[in-house]
Amino acid sequence: MRTDGGHDLRHHGDAEVRDDGSALVDLAVNVRADTPPAWLRDRIAASLGGLAAYPDGRCARAAVAARHGVAPERVLLTAGAAEAFVLLARALKVRQPVVVHPQFTEPEAALRDAGHTVDRVLLRPEDGFRLDPAAVPEEADLVVLGNPTNPTSVLHPARTVAELARPGRTLVVDEAFMDAVPGEREALAGRTDVSGLVVLRSLTKTWGLAGLRIGYVLAAPETVADLERTQPLWPVSTPALAAAEACVQPRALAEAGHAAHRIAADRAHLVAGLAEFDGLRVVAPAEGPFVLVRLPHAAEARRRLRELGFAVRRGDTFPGLDEEWLRLAVRDRGTADSFLHALRRAVAGP
Repeated sequence: MRTDGGHDLRHHGDAEVRDDGSALVDLAVNVRADTPPAWLRDRIAASLGGLAAYPDGRCARAAVAARHGVAPERVLLTAGAAEAFVLLARALKVRQPVVVHPQFTEPEAALRDAGHTVDRVLLRPEDGFRLDPAAVPEEADLVVLGNPTNPTSVLHPARTVAELARPGRTLVVDEAFMDAVPGEREALAGRTDVSGLVVLRSLTKTWGLAGLRIGYVLAAPETVADLERTQPLWPVSTPALAAAEACVQPRALAEAGHAAHRIAADRAHLVAGLAEFDGLRVVAPAEGPFVLVRLPHAAEARRRLRELGFAVRRGDTFPGLDEEWLRLAVRDRGTADSFLHALRRAVAGP
């Protein structure tokens, strides 16, 4: 497995549960539990009768455009947000890309795979991992940032993120978890007044569709056209297109909104429980469906948690973090209480 700067950029949360996930309670993967809902499974299943035809994304594209109040020419459907990072790395002619870390590592991995030399801006834990636009080099012509950021769960103000925009610069904002934020406050999706803005959205996290692979890009028509030329033919399957269309309808948006409020309440319960541990620090305020914690001897605690039946995400594969960091997915209160009990045993030692 290739590493860069000592960090395994290809390590993701599913690796924590892949081998024996059936025996572990999963707090490592940021996909909402108990998804997809039955009505969405039914919509996907109904699309299977059309598998003999080549996928036609026009209706799904129009539905996504309507959801964000933009023209369809500003939308590109992708096989998950991860595909969009590969398209951006291959299609855009950039000289000095910068990735703001800690964040999802796939954007940097995709840029490196495409032959780019990538500079990093490391946000500091003592600053709460908050974005300082002045820290990004003025000469950067591609800047990548997550909001809310995985793994820190920091939600940067939209006005602060927009300060990164410059003529001649592409500003990529990964909003894969924005629909887990009540009201999607601080979202830039749908904005057409920010120079060079590219927003990525994923439908896999909130709706439990990681195995189906569906996401989309919102950008200027010329950028969408450049990315589309880099895609293979028919990149998004018919079932994924059906899911995309379904997940942006008013009923689905209302359900996602209710889920976001429930996640916020469950996250507050988890954070309150974590506050009782001496020496454990939670990055706050957490705004995503996960929290980042710093814990002495976290690697040993993670190993003992596995023995107790819980999988959590190691933090040391994220640039800017080390082995004392763990990311915890937000689950229901009962699961959180069971986890907190296991964590007490894990940190107490043998």
